Amino acid sequence: MNITPVSSGMISDTGALQQIGIAMLSKQLDTATSTGDLLAASLSSMPTPVSEASINGIGQNIDLRV
Repeated sequence: MNITPVSSGMISDTGALQQIGIAMLSKQLDTATSTGDLLAASLSSMPTPVSEASINGIGQNIDLRV
C-alpha cells in the first residue's frame, strides 16, 4: 500500500483549511474594527449628561454652625 499520496493530499488540504481560517479571522477582525469605530463615533456624538445638582440646586450650599 502506498501511503505517500494520502499524506501529501492531507497536507495540501490542511494548507487550504488554514488559508480559509486565516481569511475568516481577517474578516472578523475587519468587522470588529468597523463596529468599534462606529461605537466610538456614536459615543463621541452623544451630548454630555447633565447632573441633577445643576438642575435642582441640590448640594450647592453647605450649612455650617460654629
